[in-house]
Amino acid sequence: MTIELRNLTKRFGSLTAVDAVDMEVGDGEVLCLLGPSGCGKTTTLRMIAGLEFATEGEVLLGGKRVNDLAPRDRNVAMSFQFYALYPSLSVADNLAYPLHAEKMSKSEIERRVAQVAKTLQLDGILHRTPSQLAEGEKQRVAVGRSIIRDPNCFLFDEPLSRLDVQLREEMRGEIKEVLQDLSRPTVIVTHDQLEALTMADRIAVMRDGRIEQVDTPHNVFARPANLFVAGFIGTPQMNLLPATLKGAQGQVATFAVAGDQEMTIEVDRKIATLAPGAQVTLGIRPRNIELSAEPVADGIASKIDIVEPMGAETLAHLNDGHHDLRLVTDWRVPLTEGDRLHVRFPPGATHVFAEDEQALRSAS
Repeated sequence: MTIELRNLTKRFGSLTAVDAVDMEVGDGEVLCLLGPSGCGKTTTLRMIAGLEFATEGEVLLGGKRVNDLAPRDRNVAMSFQFYALYPSLSVADNLAYPLHAEKMSKSEIERRVAQVAKTLQLDGILHRTPSQLAEGEKQRVAVGRSIIRDPNCFLFDEPLSRLDVQLREEMRGEIKEVLQDLSRPTVIVTHDQLEALTMADRIAVMRDGRIEQVDTPHNVFARPANLFVAGFIGTPQMNLLPATLKGAQGQVATFAVAGDQEMTIEVDRKIATLAPGAQVTLGIRPRNIELSAEPVADGIASKIDIVEPMGAETLAHLNDGHHDLRLVTDWRVPLTEGDRLHVRFPPGATHVFAEDEQALRSAS
């Protein structure tokens, strides 16, 4: 079973909410739709479920076009951001509710309820009503009601958004473990990059209704396709510095940055396709920046504005006179606000984005 979207588009009057999305989710794969609020994630999910009809394009489930099928005829299971549990029913009855519509036997319903309850550790609370449950328990019941059927695919809309930080950490692992056993294509909508990075086999990053990049969590982080993905993925955010290319020889290029400062660093060999004078943006992760006591050719001078201890690490906010930089280093490294220092951009750690905001990268 697969989910395939072809040129999927949704317009509300003059507003294009989803713009020509092409995407495929493989059998047993978990794909996260990740992006800021209003970018079209939930609308895309609702079109897969049949709760919204596409203006253009196709939705295919298992290779079959389902655009004209009602939601119940698509055989998908969808879990919403709000749990939508029946307040007067017990946990067991909430879990069993979808099965009654399929006219299953009482013994089969009891078997499935027991199986799902064991998987999601709900065995001891089957007799309780939703008002007697903690938030994490309600979330597990909502997930259980989705997986108790045998649908073609699973769709989750912000499944953890109502939980506190500790419960989110617990539920991420639990849901991931459950999904690995289900062997169905799954789409999870989230604006939380940590959820996407930890739960997904692949991530589709959306902006303004379009897919900016679809790739593994590692590649989305380590090889962002453009400036938007580079700035959106990662905490703290990637440092992005406007620069002018002075010249390049092989993979070694010299850039003018921060007014009259220059630095010579090793970047992707595709830098050779740009002419001197080209305007670019340099990107480097805060944990990739290195400190130097002395001026270095592959770095720039900066001043420490703010120091934020984070336990095992320290986050420092620097300023080179024109731009703010974020540096994350070991907590034992002494950093004092107001100090001046030099930061290095080590070989191969810097991303280069051309004027069209696309990453300048050779095929690997």
